[in-house]
Amino acid sequence: MPPTGFVSSETFLQHDTGPAHPERPERLRAVHARLEATGLLAELERLDAPPAAGEWLDAVHAPGHAETVRRATAGEAGALDADTIVGPASWEAALRAVGGALAAADRIVRGEWQNAFVAARPPGHHAESSRAMGFCLFNNAVICARYLQREHGLERVAILDWDVHHGNGTQHLTEDDPTVHYTSLHQFPHYPGTGAADEVGRGEGEGSVLNCPMPAGSGDREWLAVYEERVLPTIEDFAPDFVIVSAGFDAHLRDPLSSTRLSAQGFERMSAGVLEVARRSCGARLLSLLEGGYDLEGLAESVEAHLRALRGAD
Repeated sequence: MPPTGFVSSETFLQHDTGPAHPERPERLRAVHARLEATGLLAELERLDAPPAAGEWLDAVHAPGHAETVRRATAGEAGALDADTIVGPASWEAALRAVGGALAAADRIVRGEWQNAFVAARPPGHHAESSRAMGFCLFNNAVICARYLQREHGLERVAILDWDVHHGNGTQHLTEDDPTVHYTSLHQFPHYPGTGAADEVGRGEGEGSVLNCPMPAGSGDREWLAVYEERVLPTIEDFAPDFVIVSAGFDAHLRDPLSSTRLSAQGFERMSAGVLEVARRSCGARLLSLLEGGYDLEGLAESVEAHLRALRGAD
């Protein structure tokens, strides 16, 4: 069986968001330390994330958005909004976050990897067409979906987002397109304020969005019930050619930015569930992209559980 890929880069550690910012380099250090300590990292096929070509940024984002981000990173430090801080290394990190997703997608489509996890920062699912926000500069998941369609000729891509914050950017960039299905479980009401159950897509894409807003205080039992009864059947009914997971782990019970109470075991069960759907729908072609997760221990143990599920390990 082909290996599970693990994509990251030292450049991601150089993306400096400033002191006390929750989206900090220590997140990836904690993940790497956990995977090394458990021996799991040695069982994965590793790839250094390459930078993406600008054409793929422009395929999703409005003209001028990439240049706005590049200029903001040209000085010592800058802010694209109150939460989204950049420094001199942030441009390269953002290019490699996108490029790592595209390179992993290539290997999965070619059958070299069975699936992959991209441990990148900055994250992506809040990035709108012409706006960076919520720690996100470019929408890594949507860019990857368009790349799969245009470069590899795939028709239907499912994006599953279980970050505790709704992926407003991902929804808005795909909601009028029936060839991309966006599904999200998230705490609601919560930042960024989108993701109500009646947001189901628009125009030709009506029905291509499934939002499952979950109340604060929900845990494994509540999330897994909705996930297994509504989310997985919806994705399977869509019959995707490829599945992208926006894998935020900030719904973990330890996370400081949410009031949701998932365990690492809950994430493992969700991971195994979507992998099984991908097996039945598209030959197990699944790519997972790191989004949130801000408690270092909770993030590290959840990523380990996620990767064990992707590898099919006990």
